Amino acid sequence: MLTSKQRAILRGKANTMDPVFQIGKGEVDEALIQAVRDCLEARELIKLKVLDNSIYDAREASILLAEATGADCVQVIGSKFVLYLQKKKDSAYADLLK
Repeated sequence: MLTSKQRAILRGKANTMDPVFQIGKGEVDEALIQAVRDCLEARELIKLKVLDNSIYDAREASILLAEATGADCVQVIGSKFVLYLQKKKDSAYADLLK
């Protein structure tokens, strides 16, 4: 679990990021979960967007993907949300989050 101070730091870092995934009218399936997991392993912090035609809202999608990938949901605003998963080695954000 992240503290509120850690969330604030990560929100600040994610503010300028563009979404790397869009969740559309399809289900959150294993292919999407694996792609998000791979992206989190590479980047640690990612932003995702839920399109208007999706069966999920941003909160539902963030909960589903966070549970499936083991990530923490940092923020949900409107149709966008941010996930964070700390790397095992060489974490870019480890020093910031101490």
